[in-house]
Amino acid sequence: MALMWTAEHPPRWDESKSRILGASPPGVFRYDGMALGALMPGEWWRVEDEEGGILGYGWMDVTWGWAPVLLAIAPEAREKGVGSFVIEQLVQEGARRGLHYVFNVIPDAHPDPEGLAMWLESRGFEPAQTDVRTLRRRVR
Repeated sequence: MALMWTAEHPPRWDESKSRILGASPPGVFRYDGMALGALMPGEWWRVEDEEGGILGYGWMDVTWGWAPVLLAIAPEAREKGVGSFVIEQLVQEGARRGLHYVFNVIPDAHPDPEGLAMWLESRGFEPAQTDVRTLRRRVR
């Protein structure tokens, strides 16, 4: 499956974000009540398939050489490599910006924090020394 990575300028809350982020367990993302068309914080990219179907999103917010990153994948696109694609694209975006690390903070409400930590670690992330729920990956 060929995937396309498209920056959103400016990023706005839309039906696709609502569908994909809304399919996540409660508390994983905090975008409840966003109005359609509202501007979104940070930088957003969408992942599309060959037909233009939106399969997921990546997010980054650059701060002083580090950037938290998030990914949200449509339920029907999970377990098909889309999440790995998003992570690698976010790492490349970080490299283009000269970042030292990208990191992900696993929310307390995540239904499988250990599984997510293992998934991130298998993609080059490591636990931060200060917090086991924060995993970081060095950008080269």
